[in-house]
Amino acid sequence: MKLAPLFSIGALAAASLLGCSNQSADTTDGSSATSQETTVLRFSHFWPATSSISTEVFEPWAKKIEADSDGRLKIELYPSAGLAKADVTYESAAKGTIDIGSQAHGYTNGRFPLTQITELPGLSNSASQMGCMLQTLYDDGTLVSEYEDTHLLFMYGGGPGALHTTDKLIRTPADMKGMRIRRPSAVAGDIIESAGASPVGLPANDMYTSLQRGVVDGLSFPWEAVTAFKIDEITKYHTNIPFYSSALMVTMNKDKYDTLPDDLKKVLDENSGMALASKVGEVFDKHDQMAIQAAKDKGDEIIEIPDPLSDPDWKGPLEKGTQKYLSDVKALGLDADGVYEKAKAASAACKV
Repeated sequence: MKLAPLFSIGALAAASLLGCSNQSADTTDGSSATSQETTVLRFSHFWPATSSISTEVFEPWAKKIEADSDGRLKIELYPSAGLAKADVTYESAAKGTIDIGSQAHGYTNGRFPLTQITELPGLSNSASQMGCMLQTLYDDGTLVSEYEDTHLLFMYGGGPGALHTTDKLIRTPADMKGMRIRRPSAVAGDIIESAGASPVGLPANDMYTSLQRGVVDGLSFPWEAVTAFKIDEITKYHTNIPFYSSALMVTMNKDKYDTLPDDLKKVLDENSGMALASKVGEVFDKHDQMAIQAAKDKGDEIIEIPDPLSDPDWKGPLEKGTQKYLSDVKALGLDADGVYEKAKAASAACKV
């Protein structure tokens, strides 16, 4: 007599559990609840949290992707190389240690030899032009082979790199002899060496203390980054010469991208590419001008060399550095000259 109530209770419990299971498996529109879950993507980059690219590009970008995906994609930002060191961010994204990463190509010299051709002098006079040139060469397939182990989201470029020093104004290459200058890439390093200085490789996050301690006498850096990394607190002399530009990228772990449903891939794709390259360029160009004005207001000494390839003092070292880099890339069996010509064409098409 006691078995009947027990059976009834058990049946009701089973029916209740079955009902809950069905409810979690199916939503009112027939899609699975699993597809509505949030996928968190960890994005590590080397820029400070207060930098213009972090506050005006990466943060709004993350919020837009979350909104466009109805909350199903959430990007967690880790600035100041929070999850991966600045010089291994790309490899960390490739291996899946992080989901998304942003790195300057020059931090891993030799890894992106064709892409870094775009950094050569005379190809770019603004961050907008540099980003457009990079993204154009990726979109037309010229640079695709260097990113096959990740899913590239977008390229971007820094503004022209000037020379910023602590104790001495550099007017001509002769003034650089014996100086230790931080170089951001092999391209800039070849030019610095051609001018008689010693190029020193340092990640951006280490530059402030290196200048403080006298490890380096100055650095080559875009103006926006001078304020972003607080280099303006230490440097007093500036040679405003566009002798190189930095190439940078935002890329994603390939497996992570491939496992996303098509509609979420579409959200990422529609918020990537040339639109983002252009946005970064707009932000960087604005802050470059703000940084230059701030240096003037501070009373820093600035010398202008707007066209170094036509300057009798600077033309020789810049051309020598350019030829050295192209020769080094050709020695790898790569079509350096062909990519250089394509970069020139993209540069002209992207000129602001």
